[in-house]
Amino acid sequence: MTDVFEGLNTIGCGSYSRGDVHFLLRVMEIKATSVQEKERLIQTRQRHYSEMISQEQAPCDVHQQLYRHALAQNAARMAADIQGLANALHDRYTGTSIALVSFVRAGVPVGVLLRRALIERGRDARHYGVSIIRDRGIDNVALDAIIKAHGAQNIVFVDGWTGKGAISGQLRDSLANDSRFPSGPRLVVLADPCGCAWLAASAEDWLIPSGVLGATVSGLVSRSIWPSTPGLHGCVRYDHLAEHDVTMTFIHSLETERARLAPQVSTQPWTLSQAQGLQRHAQAALERVSTRFSVLNSQRIKPGIAEATRAVMRRVPEHVLVRRRDDQDVQLLMHLTRQANIEVQEVGDELGPYRAVTVIRSVR
Repeated sequence: MTDVFEGLNTIGCGSYSRGDVHFLLRVMEIKATSVQEKERLIQTRQRHYSEMISQEQAPCDVHQQLYRHALAQNAARMAADIQGLANALHDRYTGTSIALVSFVRAGVPVGVLLRRALIERGRDARHYGVSIIRDRGIDNVALDAIIKAHGAQNIVFVDGWTGKGAISGQLRDSLANDSRFPSGPRLVVLADPCGCAWLAASAEDWLIPSGVLGATVSGLVSRSIWPSTPGLHGCVRYDHLAEHDVTMTFIHSLETERARLAPQVSTQPWTLSQAQGLQRHAQAALERVSTRFSVLNSQRIKPGIAEATRAVMRRVPEHVLVRRRDDQDVQLLMHLTRQANIEVQEVGDELGPYRAVTVIRSVR
């Protein structure tokens, strides 16, 4: 199997342990673009977001403290959810091996933990980090190599959560004409408030600890970058953040929590009725936000705690909405908005299944 990937010249496992993941990404040299300039170029459609990247800074002391708080608060839940998902995959995949294909970056910590849980169940589980880019698609070079090694029938796609369902929709579009995959791609996530995943631990919008940080909990690898030449999608290696790297500490913390668990039942996929109900609930909330702020481009709305928080860190936000200001799961978001001098509005049940939403400022 190794021969399939040898000629791809990839970044390898980043700062994960060997075997935890193989990032099917090539290292790129790319000049950093400021957040403000990147926003302007995206909204004026001069550049696609995936063609640019901003420099990722080390998390400040307060940010790191909030990460540790999130880990202490929610690690046990995440460990139980991982085990439930792993049990479901073990029950449903009867082939000789399971190939976990995680979307860089949010899916990778989840995939690493799922692989370890499946190996404990005696399964041959392999794990890859692959790029999927909204409006452009999945990295077909990487996916074809995985199919050649494992067969399409053994592939499970992994992400951290869903927000509006943009990536799950992109996955469906990317595989629409590929008869090797089912019409509903097998996407596994921890949190699926919009009902767009095949298998989810819950529909709740909650603070997933690995969603609090970026590269420093994801192998020191950047988000993926669209390549200017044919081949694998790219990434930047963030070696300057090595002293702040908690990638393996995070994995070991979750593994310790999982070892304490009582036996877990298998997570069950959504029924059609459940998925449709979640989708309607989420869509109604997004429409309320759109109407409230006269937003015509849905890409300016970032729902869910993780996406709302990342938008404040990486984009140019205009409005931040939370269900409750005192919600412990939105305290990092509250800290970041104070730093950026952004007003936060408490709107209660108007957010539907979401506990936070960020609206990106229009720069056009």
